Amino acid sequence: MEQNEAVLTMKHIQVRRGSFLLQNINLEVYKREIFAVLGKTGSGKSVLLETAAGFHTPEMGEVSLHGQNLLDLPIFKRNIGYLYQDYSLFPHMTAGANIGFGLRMRGINKEEIQQRVEEIASQFGISSLLDTYPGTLSGGEQQRVALARALITQPSLLLLDEPFSALDPVTRKSMHEMLLQVREKYDCAVLFVTHNFEEAEHLADRIGIISQGRLCGVAKQSELYTTDWDPEIKQFLGLTEGNRV
Repeated sequence: MEQNEAVLTMKHIQVRRGSFLLQNINLEVYKREIFAVLGKTGSGKSVLLETAAGFHTPEMGEVSLHGQNLLDLPIFKRNIGYLYQDYSLFPHMTAGANIGFGLRMRGINKEEIQQRVEEIASQFGISSLLDTYPGTLSGGEQQRVALARALITQPSLLLLDEPFSALDPVTRKSMHEMLLQVREKYDCAVLFVTHNFEEAEHLADRIGIISQGRLCGVAKQSELYTTDWDPEIKQFLGLTEGNRV
């Protein structure tokens, strides 16, 4: 992980969604870093991720990618890949058409799209699935297709929303290893949100704790349980008097 270059920067972000307020979010994700945001259901994890992607416009604050302000850029012009929790594959499109969708949106010619779809499908072991439809695929296969779709545009930043929650334990372990390989192969930063402690510990270089719309702090993965958190976060982490229980 290289910490000398911030890929994603969020400064003093405030976003209101109905009665929920995401407030004073300050976050940097570095080049080739895997950063996990850990929190309970309803803590603001997905709103934070969606704000980084451009789905929500902050009331205040800045979002930048490699130092470029993103708030005035439409979503399709941001060099960001997004993997939805439910994968959100287009049911009327084949797996191959789903994977190539982002390239079509960018006006890439059909021959190049076909070549790049075949290349990334081979890398993800899903070449045999390109002519099939999402409804016939397993959860793990759908996730591979969705991940290929997110990465085919070669994004600087990959955003993942609870990406492994619906998978069985064997498939989940396989996808964990694939994510680590993705970071190395595609040279991108990864920001993912989860409520799964083991997942965050296994995959992330750094972990941020979010509670009630606030990013309460950030720690290295190795220091998650030794950091001097406030009492609320200690309780969330299962810590008593500084010891894990």
